[in-house]
Amino acid sequence: MKCLVTGAAGFIGSHLAVRLAERGDEVVGIDNFLDAYPRPVKDDRAAWIQAHARVRFIEGDLMDADLRELLEGVEVVFHQAAQAGVRASWGQSFEVYTRNNILATQRLLEACRERPVRRFVYASSSSVYGDNAPLPTPETAATQPYSPYGVTKLAAEHLAMLYCANFGVPAVALRYFTVFGRRPRPDMAFCRFTRAILAGKPIPVYGDGEQSRGYTHVSDAVEANLAAVERPCVGEVFNIGGGSNLTVNEVIACFEEVMGRKALVEHQDTQKGDVRHTRADVTKARELLGWEARKPFMEGLAELVASVEEFYGRSDGAAELRSRG
Repeated sequence: MKCLVTGAAGFIGSHLAVRLAERGDEVVGIDNFLDAYPRPVKDDRAAWIQAHARVRFIEGDLMDADLRELLEGVEVVFHQAAQAGVRASWGQSFEVYTRNNILATQRLLEACRERPVRRFVYASSSSVYGDNAPLPTPETAATQPYSPYGVTKLAAEHLAMLYCANFGVPAVALRYFTVFGRRPRPDMAFCRFTRAILAGKPIPVYGDGEQSRGYTHVSDAVEANLAAVERPCVGEVFNIGGGSNLTVNEVIACFEEVMGRKALVEHQDTQKGDVRHTRADVTKARELLGWEARKPFMEGLAELVASVEEFYGRSDGAAELRSRG
């Protein structure tokens, strides 16, 4: 099938584009290279996906791109593009989140309304639940975002379901729970932990380190996207969460085991917008999508560490990345 992957030079989007190309699908990828983190990181991912002959990559912005041309012949839209990050979504930055997470999604949905597609898979987030959800959290739990980022992800999810109900856009939403894996974003905790340990610098831990997350390997998130296309699930919302639920302190111990080094820890104040615990109830995804997480946490962590160490050890782009943190 011919697929459009938005945010194709992003973390999950790049892995998804490669997986689709490797299984024989034709992929159109678009990314606007937001300056949320250093350009060389996205250049690396863009080069990775363009190494596959079945991928056509476009550097462009969904807010001003010719979407009719972009969607020509496309059967499935995987909408991964978003301005990510909870802590940076406050203040004046909220305008960037609104533009890239809400307005861009609405514009893409309008284009899909005019040119019917087989499936519109929207990348949502566990951030829609907020800080008072039951654990493990089912899809029926109240959505009460605890950060501006969560507000924008929930608003875009609502838009996808509205276009599904009113105009027949065959939307499905996947609520990702803390995805990790190779080629991570520089701002992601696992990338920062790896770089700090390698450099012998302290890892900043916000609060007491007993906050916990349900961790999902990127390969499992990708397979959930494929299942959302193949299974009859239009109009549904699914939690996509891994089987590993760990505190930050436990994660640091895992890093020490994988890397064979002792981590230095520096405790800092709790960050606004950070929830205390997340853990997904994936019963619905298991029953309707036939999906469940398969990648062992320690195996995925070892791959991530090797990927970060290899990338930041390169001469091309490494100096700029180090200077920008």
